[in-house]
Amino acid sequence: MTSTPPGGTIEIAGKTVSRLGFGTMRLTGPGTWGDPDDRAQALTVLRHAVHTHGITHIDTADAYGPHTAEHLIKDALHPYPDDLLIATKVGLARPAPNVWEPHGHPVYLRSCVEASLRRLGVEQLELCYLHRIDSEVPIADQLGTLAALRDEGKIGHIGISKVTTESFELARKEVPVAVVQNVLNVNDRYDPVMERCRDEEIPYVPYRPLDAGAAAPGGNVTTPLTWLLARGPHIAPIPGTSNPQHLNDIVQAVDGGGWT
Repeated sequence: MTSTPPGGTIEIAGKTVSRLGFGTMRLTGPGTWGDPDDRAQALTVLRHAVHTHGITHIDTADAYGPHTAEHLIKDALHPYPDDLLIATKVGLARPAPNVWEPHGHPVYLRSCVEASLRRLGVEQLELCYLHRIDSEVPIADQLGTLAALRDEGKIGHIGISKVTTESFELARKEVPVAVVQNVLNVNDRYDPVMERCRDEEIPYVPYRPLDAGAAAPGGNVTTPLTWLLARGPHIAPIPGTSNPQHLNDIVQAVDGGGWT
């Protein structure tokens, strides 16, 4: 394992973790649907991320597969190291490959949390995001459900994902927002929510930091990842891959950068 966490460290959901996280969406099959073609390799990538490279922030969602990524995480890493933060997301239904539908009904959100607890083999989701805000359900009902689950001890901290500045402010009126996850990369370079998070000292987790490879032409992952880390100490990108060598390239890209 590396002696220094990749990218340095950041506090997310009350835990000090590596600033470079690992996103698990790419560990599923085509269309983010079903098992990967090489399940053994997916397990290897997860184990290398944590045990070889020292990544201590794993990001997932019940919608990845659906359910596939959470099963893979448990099979690869359980029992989990004490310093590992596993963040999952609820609130997106998956009726078909490449189809994502916000579903924020309180009964559905509660059932998703209960199912994620079982799949991951934990008593509490240390960090649980509302994957998408459902425009058909009052935001108070959606976040209120997650807050109730937090009060019951089933969720530790609540995050929000793919939000505008307006929905960010609305969410903060309902619950303490522990972290925000939005798109940010060298091709999608501006997100005002990133600046709001900086001002409020809220961790900001860029998903799609390599823009599915489009931000890393020729396989150059160093430039887009160092660009992200330089946006501020509250930035914690979560690149993903299903290839162990690509994972190694990602980690090497941020090693030795003097990040804090």
